[in-house]
Amino acid sequence: MNSRREWLAGAGLAGAGLLAASTPAKIAAAKEQAAAGKVFRIGVISASIEGKTQRTNGHTWHFCHPFHPEVNQDVIKKTLDPGSTRIFAEYFRNPKLNFGLMPFPNTRLTHVYDADRASAELFASAYPGVQVVDSVEKMVPEVDAVWLGDASGTGSDHFDLIAPALEKGLPSFVDKPIGKTVKGTRQILELAKKHNAKLMSSSLFRHQWGTAEGLRLKETKDIGPLQFVQACQAGGWTLPSWFIYGQHPVWMVETLCGPGVESVSMLAKENACHAMLTYADRMPAEVWYGRPDIVGLYCETKVHFPKKTHTWTPAIDGNYWLGHSYQMMNMANAFRGMLETGVEPVPHNEILEVTAIIHAAAKSLNEKSRLVDLAEVME
Repeated sequence: MNSRREWLAGAGLAGAGLLAASTPAKIAAAKEQAAAGKVFRIGVISASIEGKTQRTNGHTWHFCHPFHPEVNQDVIKKTLDPGSTRIFAEYFRNPKLNFGLMPFPNTRLTHVYDADRASAELFASAYPGVQVVDSVEKMVPEVDAVWLGDASGTGSDHFDLIAPALEKGLPSFVDKPIGKTVKGTRQILELAKKHNAKLMSSSLFRHQWGTAEGLRLKETKDIGPLQFVQACQAGGWTLPSWFIYGQHPVWMVETLCGPGVESVSMLAKENACHAMLTYADRMPAEVWYGRPDIVGLYCETKVHFPKKTHTWTPAIDGNYWLGHSYQMMNMANAFRGMLETGVEPVPHNEILEVTAIIHAAAKSLNEKSRLVDLAEVME
């Protein structure tokens, strides 16, 4: 009988298998690699917010923890906010709540780059053994893969930061928004393809426990075809924040419905917005950013079939922080799966389409909420 760790990895409950079916050959190759003692050295890059450093960038400090065997909890306690300190101690590094996977046995953070060296040194002090480098160019010869994390930036510096890694052919994760514009996203995708560098970009929403169930239901023939998706997010909407956090519910729709959005219409009122995504061959999907009744849950998604409706939040059995720890680990594990198999978990056309939807929606809002074809923003 398989161990719980093998079952989770093979069945895909905690990795890329949620979204791209694992094969016995891939699983066998991953096991052989682990048995051979292969450890992937991962370099971390912290993006800026229009040139302003993110001193304790949550998308590196939090998201990268599953890759490293040790975390200095004293540094975490002294540096991060009380909520982050608690989740590190009670969830992230709690062996009773590690889903049988964390920390991953075949990965290690080895280098970190931040334009602000003091911020990089702070990160390195929390992850023992990580070395600070003064440029990405100095990092890439020393690592097997790169993680570019960006908690609240626009993606304006992503191409310049990740280009040295892609040019070397290194597997890379580039946080959302992958590019500030459609042109910027395409530039990164084309560079990765040119150098055969495996690339992943995603949203945590794609990796929630409930998202996996939604995708399984979609494959269940006895409940009928998918008829409706509503992806909602809490928080006060603003147009600038749409380009950053609006990515999450749009990614959810892209994950559940697949590519093929034809046009987008968006309406905003006070601190909420609604976007309708239309398709030529299926029912439309709805994105709601700024929904006031789900503030404590962060987001809620609903998928409807003729014989069943499935609704979920990030929480697992009502525990938001457990669910948050899971989705974070799950996204990191999808990246690890890409390192092990060489298979990209998200097709490039879907990554580009998410960026196009975001910009088509903004164009619609500025033009009296008319339906804007994605072709209009495909620069």
